[in-house]
Amino acid sequence: MKYEVLKYPDPVLAQKAEAVTVFDAELKRLVADMFETMYAEQGIGLAAPQIGVSKRLTVIDISFKKNPEEKLVLINPEIVERHGRQLEEEGCLSLPEIREKVPRAARVRVRAQDAAGEWHEYEGEQLLSRALQHEIDHLDGILFLDRVSSLKRSLLLRKIKKMQRAGEW
Repeated sequence: MKYEVLKYPDPVLAQKAEAVTVFDAELKRLVADMFETMYAEQGIGLAAPQIGVSKRLTVIDISFKKNPEEKLVLINPEIVERHGRQLEEEGCLSLPEIREKVPRAARVRVRAQDAAGEWHEYEGEQLLSRALQHEIDHLDGILFLDRVSSLKRSLLLRKIKKMQRAGEW
């Protein structure tokens, strides 16, 4: 089932999500639905709060269906190591048409559970590192707008308001 992706400034996007404690068929269905929604929206990552589910769950596929082994399901993720720095452009399904360079760690190590509740560690560099940090931010109620300078943020917010007034949002 495809969900509707919430758009900024929906209040769910600004809330810290709750830990997942039940690993059952319903959770597996939600994971499958999140991948379906992410692909339909042409994204490489989707966090549960973006579809109105305040749970610490995100799915990522930076290959966009080209390499099934690259599909990640991260439940209750936490970043355990950060190295280096990168400044690259990001977009977000909850901020359509908005792209901006965001400072992030160049490499991260993340600890998370899978849909069965088993713990794993994942390392990511460059695009995967950005995707991991971006999606985990969503679980903490942080959008990439919150990671740019106050000047850039106010310019982007003005652009969003203009798009909202024009009915494009």
